Amino acid sequence: MSLPHAILTALVEKPSSGLELTRRFDKSIGYFWSATHQQIYRELGKLEAEGFIRTLPSEQPARGQKKSYEVLPAGRAELARWTAASQDPRPHRDTLLLRMRAAAVVGTEGIEDDLRRHLALHRRQLAEYEEIEKRDFPPGKDSSQDRLRHLVLQAGIDLETFWTQWLTRALEEFAELPGHETA
Repeated sequence: MSLPHAILTALVEKPSSGLELTRRFDKSIGYFWSATHQQIYRELGKLEAEGFIRTLPSEQPARGQKKSYEVLPAGRAELARWTAASQDPRPHRDTLLLRMRAAAVVGTEGIEDDLRRHLALHRRQLAEYEEIEKRDFPPGKDSSQDRLRHLVLQAGIDLETFWTQWLTRALEEFAELPGHETA
């Protein structure tokens, strides 16, 4: 049940419309907690009904104008409660790892090409995160908020680094399998 908290976080950072939230999810929070446009709008309605957010007053007639939302004190309190609550880590589930396990018993046909594709995707994501780090976290940008946001980005960098290293090692193992033919 973290989507409402992701939305509350984004709205505490900056009051926004649903469309602006969707765009911000695509550029930041969405790297580690994705949501569709429909999910965001549905959740905004629930958060408003629960008294956690409100629609900002509009200076123009509401018909056809986008609504902007802000977090109310009850929403900030809920976000603080959720942030402080203890949560156990979730078990990691990954289809590629399961497919690798299955390949051990049914054969490796097709999986090596997919490993190469995954490696390219993870390298691209790593490069994007590193570019964000250079752009958004120059030396000396060290407020508490910046340091915590940078820590989240560093987790993404570390995960992508792990995957690129693991996939490289997996492809090296494939090259050494008996009967292996170069793709």
